[in-house]
Amino acid sequence: MSDTPVIYVLNGPNLNLLGTREPEIYGTDTLDDIAGRLDDQARTLGFEIDFRQSNHEGHLIDWLHEAQAEGAKAVLLNAGAYTHTSIALHDAIKSIKVPVIEVHLSDPKKREEFRHISYVGMAAHSCIAGHGAKSYELALDVAARL
Repeated sequence: MSDTPVIYVLNGPNLNLLGTREPEIYGTDTLDDIAGRLDDQARTLGFEIDFRQSNHEGHLIDWLHEAQAEGAKAVLLNAGAYTHTSIALHDAIKSIKVPVIEVHLSDPKKREEFRHISYVGMAAHSCIAGHGAKSYELALDVAARL
């Protein structure tokens, strides 16, 4: 294992469809586009990223636990719709010491009312939202300063 600090970037349901899914809301960048830019940015900042996506809540929880066990510097988490429904993710974030930064492409507070509640946000260190794909880059900058 490398001595370079690692930041996990975890992505939840439907984010595998970025670029084609509601581009008027989420933009035209694919998850691979975002991962490539983050990888370059992380190297410049002196970090490695571990970039993952799953449509399954349990995978995200396991990966949060893994981030703790592996000594990750931080986690960027775009939990997708689980943001608004998952007390299990809330509890997983609370159960680890690794700071979690909530990430959203759109601004949930400017969308449907059911998106205004964030169980992830109630446990996360901070939140970056509403900047499109740039939200990830801004969140990585925050993580690097922790």
